[in-house]
Amino acid sequence: MKKQGFTLIELMVVIVIMGILAAVAVPKLFGMIAKSKASEVGPAAGEYIKLQDAYISETGTGIGDWKLIGYTMNSNSNFNYYEGTTLNGEQNGTSVLLSAGKTAAWKASNTGALNDCVANSVWQLDVAQNTTSGGAATYQGKITGGATGANAKCIVLTPNFDKFSTAGALTTP
Repeated sequence: MKKQGFTLIELMVVIVIMGILAAVAVPKLFGMIAKSKASEVGPAAGEYIKLQDAYISETGTGIGDWKLIGYTMNSNSNFNYYEGTTLNGEQNGTSVLLSAGKTAAWKASNTGALNDCVANSVWQLDVAQNTTSGGAATYQGKITGGATGANAKCIVLTPNFDKFSTAGALTTP
């Protein structure tokens, strides 16, 4: 009579191999989930820049707030979006010629932790009037919030965010 089946040692080897694969794959999976959640920041910032640049090209008078440039970004379960500053205190829907040192800002804040990137970290684009190139705007990206060193962990989730900076490299105060 021929016996068929697996020995205990063969089964244990398979279980050990599956355990090793799971130990390697699970952290990678969670990293990819966090990166996919953070991936919405780039397109949202890009849309803001396009609308702001189009407004400046059309009017040539200054930088517009969200209402004036037609930017609408609703908060969702991963991020809250908001206008960072009021443009020199003007009412909603007005244009402003920014004086020296004044900036408008686009901000996105994560509502929950994204792996090592702590909750309520802020992705920010500061917009300043560029006086040297016919009124075009310059943009400076920065990522702030969280504990010391946490900013670098947020940068990993959105590696292309620094490409929005026309006024220099991405800053992480």
